[in-house]
Amino acid sequence: MSYKNQFIWKRSVQLAINCYQLTQHFPQSELYGLTSQIRRSAVSVAANIAEGYG
Repeated sequence: MSYKNQFIWKRSVQLAINCYQLTQHFPQSELYGLTSQIRRSAVSVAANIAEGYG
């Protein structure tokens, strides 16, 4: 069984997608500040699950 079959990994990928969609509506001035931080942290959740599975 792969980490891609795990429920929690699928939910974390959906979290990242939702964060990207939400931050598209943030002001352009926040692109390298808050927007970037939110996106990187959301992607990090899925990456850490995959890394821990190995």
